[in-house]
Amino acid sequence: MHLPLNHRLRPQWRFLAGLCGAYLLVFGIVGAVRSAGEPFFSRADTDALGLKTNPAFAWLSIIVGAVVLGGAFIGRNVDHWINMIGGAVFLLAGLFMLLLMQTPANKLNFEVATTVVSFIIGTILLIAGMYGKVGTPAEAIAEEVLRHSTRPGDKFAVKPHANK
Repeated sequence: MHLPLNHRLRPQWRFLAGLCGAYLLVFGIVGAVRSAGEPFFSRADTDALGLKTNPAFAWLSIIVGAVVLGGAFIGRNVDHWINMIGGAVFLLAGLFMLLLMQTPANKLNFEVATTVVSFIIGTILLIAGMYGKVGTPAEAIAEEVLRHSTRPGDKFAVKPHANK
């Protein structure tokens, strides 16, 4: 698998991942305040920033938002791994909660809008993780050479020709 090192758009993707972390943190805080006093896995109509929530989902959002935001501030390859893993988790969570939405197993009070937001955040974090890998300048040059090199026997390889 090829992940670019020191990609030129890395700061922009890191910023977007930080915005996702900040959104999760604010959503969690607003959700915790609005759902205070409810049962932990309540299925009530409490909403925060337009999405249904309960105390369990609110506190989970606070924790995950703080981790993602912290990774964006730390940088280096810490954010790369947090974003890669977090993006995959958000995509899988959105898929599973979409599957479990109309069942009693919907403990986080998800609805269709919540799964859409989960898919969007998961996609942003996954892409930010893919473009967030950092290496030394020498490693980046070696990676670029490897990426543009051809293998022997490759029928689409450009063959050098001798000047006549």
